[in-house]
Order: sequence, then structure tokens, then C-alpha cells
Amino acid sequence: MTRERTTDVSTMMKIKALLLFLILSLPMSAQNKLFTLEDLNFGGNNYRNMQPENIWLTWWGDKLVQTHTEYCSLVDIKTGKKKRLFTVQEINQWAKSEEDANRHVYHLSSATFPYPDQPLVAVAGRKSFLLLNFKTHEIVWQDSISKKLARDWNIVSKATAYVEDNQLFVVESNGKKHQLSTDGSREIVYGQSVHRNEFGISKGTFWSPDGQRLAFYRMDQSMVADYPQVDIFPREATYEPDKYPMAGMTSHVVTVGVYDLNTDKIVYLQAGDPTDRYFTNISWSPDGKVVYMFELNRDQNDCRLVSYDAKTGQRIAELYQEISKKYVEPMHPIVFLPWDDTKFIMQSQRDGYNHLYLFNNKGELLKQLTKGQWVVGDFLGFNKKDKSIVIVSNEKNAIQRNIYSIDIKTGKRKLLDNGRGSHRGELSESGMYLVDRYTEPDVPRNIDVVSTQSAKATRLLTAADPWKDYQQPIFESGTIKAADGKTDLYYRMVKPSDFDATKKYPTVVYVYGGPHAHNVEASWHWYSRTWETYMAQKGYVLFILDNRGSENRGLEFEQATFRQLGQIEMQDQMKGVEYLKSLPYVDADRMGIHGWSFGGFMTISLMLNYPEVFKVGVAGGPVIDWKWYEVMYGERYMDTPQTNPEGYQKASLINKAGNLKGKLQIITGYNDNTVVPQHCLSFLDACIKAGTQPDFFAYPGEEHNMRGHTSVHLHERITQYFEDYLK
Repeated sequence: MTRERTTDVSTMMKIKALLLFLILSLPMSAQNKLFTLEDLNFGGNNYRNMQPENIWLTWWGDKLVQTHTEYCSLVDIKTGKKKRLFTVQEINQWAKSEEDANRHVYHLSSATFPYPDQPLVAVAGRKSFLLLNFKTHEIVWQDSISKKLARDWNIVSKATAYVEDNQLFVVESNGKKHQLSTDGSREIVYGQSVHRNEFGISKGTFWSPDGQRLAFYRMDQSMVADYPQVDIFPREATYEPDKYPMAGMTSHVVTVGVYDLNTDKIVYLQAGDPTDRYFTNISWSPDGKVVYMFELNRDQNDCRLVSYDAKTGQRIAELYQEISKKYVEPMHPIVFLPWDDTKFIMQSQRDGYNHLYLFNNKGELLKQLTKGQWVVGDFLGFNKKDKSIVIVSNEKNAIQRNIYSIDIKTGKRKLLDNGRGSHRGELSESGMYLVDRYTEPDVPRNIDVVSTQSAKATRLLTAADPWKDYQQPIFESGTIKAADGKTDLYYRMVKPSDFDATKKYPTVVYVYGGPHAHNVEASWHWYSRTWETYMAQKGYVLFILDNRGSENRGLEFEQATFRQLGQIEMQDQMKGVEYLKSLPYVDADRMGIHGWSFGGFMTISLMLNYPEVFKVGVAGGPVIDWKWYEVMYGERYMDTPQTNPEGYQKASLINKAGNLKGKLQIITGYNDNTVVPQHCLSFLDACIKAGTQPDFFAYPGEEHNMRGHTSVHLHERITQYFEDYLK
């Protein structure tokens, strides 16, 4: 009997131990899930589920509204509680979309509330743009041109500018249609972005504040050579040329017109001969009578802010001039103070860092509003009550983005966030409140609503870690010295989840390195690209360094590469390699490199200039010789091939094709209209002549970046190349 009882107790203990083991092993098992590219790549079928939770918010005056696919809700700024305003079903009922299918609204995610004091919501229907009163349930106004190209609607006059069949049109609120152009074509472009989207240009129409006048771009590119793109998908491939002005060659000609709704007439700004000039950052005086724009010479070293009479097109005055021995790059239009229409704020890097300056409308500098060895990143707007401005800057740390308010009178700055991480803000109509969306290296996403007066925050969202059930790599960040021995460079390192410092790991350097970009930021996972996670999971160490020439560090840092692209950048990247080689767990005999676009140029540059260092490289959409790159970008950083032949020769990879020793795969979009295929094909020709053997892959129909699910295929291909030749 005693023996039987002992057996029962023993059996029970074994059962309990087994149950405990199963319970404890469940979360561990869950945390051992492995990522796939369908999880990590933006084109993957599970990518959205792997992103931190988010909510979409928009301002209705100083009221906050959450927009959702199915509904819109009012959010209490003090408590965060939500109250339903209406649903998409109700919107369709009020719009009577069953009577007119063109008014059918599919979702409310992009709904806006353009009038602070009126219960009106603006939504896009299937082929209509609707303004509905959600109190009376009536359509207040609608048009039927919501899907037209370059559509630009003014909330005051309710007039709409748009492009159709290459012609520019304006439709008044009553439906009266005006055709502004008749000679529009692929060679004469109206109302669209010009100068290949450089200088901060993203559109081609600009309404006056009252919506009575429209400034617009006209670009004549008939004199620009065609690059012979080909569509291979028809039975017989067809010719689809792309206007592409290369460095040192003939560029397009831009003029700026102003259309007046009241007179139905157009005048063109009398800016003089537009040949080899850039017109950027168009803005209006508050009364709609004056047009302002920055004018830049082709050398991009002489920038002027000029005002014009909107009625006659006549030049009024030159308000400001900035000259540089290297280049000036205007990126932002001037902004007038809401409480004083005689003063405006201008952004400039004139003291070496991007800062704000207060001018009057005579062009007199009143004061510098921000100053220091840091840059203003975003100008968010004004707090009209406090007469302050709200900005995003990296004053706290070069790789942070923090939000400040600045008293215009005293210049005193007030931090509006927690002082950590990377913040992006959206101001309410009065500027009294701010939606603060931010991440930190270990914070996927938080969203607060903040009082810009008290800096008091109400939490709206704390996103959970969507990767919590997966084996996550180790993300680290730090600094090393640049090749000049004094400048701090920021890096990110990604290590396998089971990292063992006693082992040797194959290491891949991911590089971009060019202007207007950075790779390291104090955001979630230190701003890591998800492909790095995929590679770390496969047993690689990843290293990413922001060299001199990249953004947000001031002019000296950025302009160190002037007229010699790739040279200083390589020196800094090799300091990163030097650091990697000092680490006992980095296998210096298994070092690879990968980058896209400017990063593709850097990848091949480093493989050819340091052939003993990098065993494997994958270069995507690479620039091979800057003489084949576009005028605006290429000449800003390199001048022309005629004026800087030594710089172009030094940067060219054609004459270095014989240096290739490691395995190099070059990948391009077959129809790349940014870095045209001539780059890759010319390099392949040079390699054939030199007897070297790169690999090559092209994506038919794709442009500079692979779209949709093609990106999954691309990154699997990149990964497999390292698996085949580096591991």
C-alpha cells in the first residue's frame, strides 16, 4: 500500500513537471518564431501586420478627429476618449451614392475637415470630391474631377486646378471650366513639378490664399535630349522616350504663369531670360497680390528671393541674395506671420546650419530666430495665441528629432516632447495643440496630443511591439571618428539574436552615403531597415555608417564631398571597416557590402578602390559616371564635366572596372528613369573589355525602386547572393 502511494505521488510529480514544462515552453516557443521576407519587406503579404499599431488623426480647427476606414471619431484632447461622428455607411447614405456611383466613398482614412468653425468633411468618392455637412447630412459642394492629375483644390474659393491630356484647367466652385493651356504635351508641361523634383519642389500649382489667383509652372523641355526607354511588354516592343537632361548638357526652360479667376487672364512673371535658371519655392503674400520665389543660377551658387506683382507679372524687388563658393540650395518657401502680414520667416544655411530668419517685406533682416550647431528639420507652423513658432530640430542630439516652440520676440525655446527619440508633429489650426508621433530605439510608436503652451501631454496610443513573438536581432548604435580625425560619425550595428562574441561572423556593410539622406536615427531599432533583420537572422552582422556628405549635420559636413563625390565618403566608410576589423567577432575575410542608388555607386566604388577588403557586393541602381546623371543634382555636387573634368574622372567607375576581384552583382530596374540603364550597361561593357566578371540582373518594367511584391523577390535575390558567396 505504501509502495502504491509512492508510485502515485511520483507519477503526479512527473505530470506536474510535464505541465509546468509545457506552460513555460509556450512563450519561449512563440518567441522563437523566425521572420520571412513576406513579414519584413514592404511588398510582403504579412508586412502590415508586422508594423507597430497606428492611428490616423487630423485636425478640425482645434478639435482632434481620428479617421478610420469605417468611421471618424472626435477625440477628447484632455482624456483621449473618443466619440463617434459618423460612419462610411452614413456618408454614402447622405451622399446618395446609390443614385450616383461616382459619389461612392470607400473609406474615411483620408477625410479632412477644412473649415475650423463648420461641421464639414471633405472626402473622395469613386470619381467625385465631396464636401458634406455631417450635422445636416447634406452635400454642400462636389466636383467630378477628383482623380485628375495634379489636382489642387482651394478651400476658400473652392476652385480646382488640374491637368488633363497635358493641358492645365481650372474649374470654379460653380462648375465653370477654364482651359489655361492649349500647347501642353510631353515636351511642354503645365502645372506639374519641374526641375526633376529638386529644390523641395513637389507640385506645379500654387493658389493664392483667397483662391482667386493660381501660380503655375510651365516647363519647355523640347530642347532636352530623349533617353530611349523601351516598353518590352507589347508584342512588338515600343519606344517610350524620357526627357532626361544630363550634367553639362542642354536643360529645360521653366517660366511661371499667374491665372486670375476674376479676369480669366494669364500673365507670366517677368523674371528675364529663364535659360539655365531654376525657379523654386513659390509663395504668396497674405493679400494675394504678390508672388515670391527663389531664383537660382545654373551653377547653383547665387540664390535670390524676388517678388512680383501678381496682376501684371512685373518684377517688384530683390529681397535677399545668398552666394556660396560651393552651392546654395533653397528648399523652403517663405512663410508670413499670421498676425503681421509685413513680416515673414525664411530658412537658410547661411551660417552653416539650417536656421530660421525673420525679415520684413522690404527684405530687411530683423533677426535670426534660431542659432547653433544643429539644424531646423521641419517648420510645423505657428501658435497664433502665443505668437510663437513650432519646429523640429536635432538640437538635443544629431540623430534625434525633437519638437520645440520658439518665442519670436525673445527667441526663447521650449521643449514640447520628452527630449528623446525621433518626433514628428502636426499642429492644430491655432497652433495651441500638437499631435506628437514618436519612436525611440526601444519604443515602436507612441502618439500624444500636447498643449504647445504648457507642454502637457495626453497619451493616445502606446503601440505594442509587433515583433514580440519573434527572434529579434540585437540593435546597437555608437560613434567613430571620421577620416579627418575629429568629426563624429554615427553608426548602427545589427547582430544575430543568439550573438556570441567568441564566434566569427560574416559582416555586411550597408551603405548609402549621399546627400539628403541618413541611415542612423534614434528611432525604433535605430532606424534599421528590415532587410538587416532578415540578414541577422541568417547569421550576419550588419554595419551602417553615416559618412560625411549625408544630411542633418550642417554645410561643412555635407559639402566636404563637393566636386569629388565618393572620395571623402569612401575614406569615412573605410574608417568604419577599420573599426569592424578591430572587433574580435567580425570575420575580416568575409566582408560584404550592399547599397542602392548613391549606395550602389558607393558599393562598386569601395569594391574597386579596396578590392582586397570586400569579398562580395550587391549594387542596386548604381551611378557609374556622374556625366550620365541629371543636371540639377549632378551639377550641384560636381559642377559640369566641362568645368570639373578631374572630379568626374576620379569619381567614374568605368576606368576602374579592371580592379574588380570579389563577387559583384549589379541590379537595376530595366526602365530606371532616375539612374538610367546606360550606367549599368556601360560598366558591363568596361568589365568585358577589362576581363572582369560581374553578375547582372534587370527587372523588366521597373523603375529606380522595385514596387509591390517585386521588392520581395529583389531582397531574396540580394540575400541569396551573400548566402552563396560570403557565408
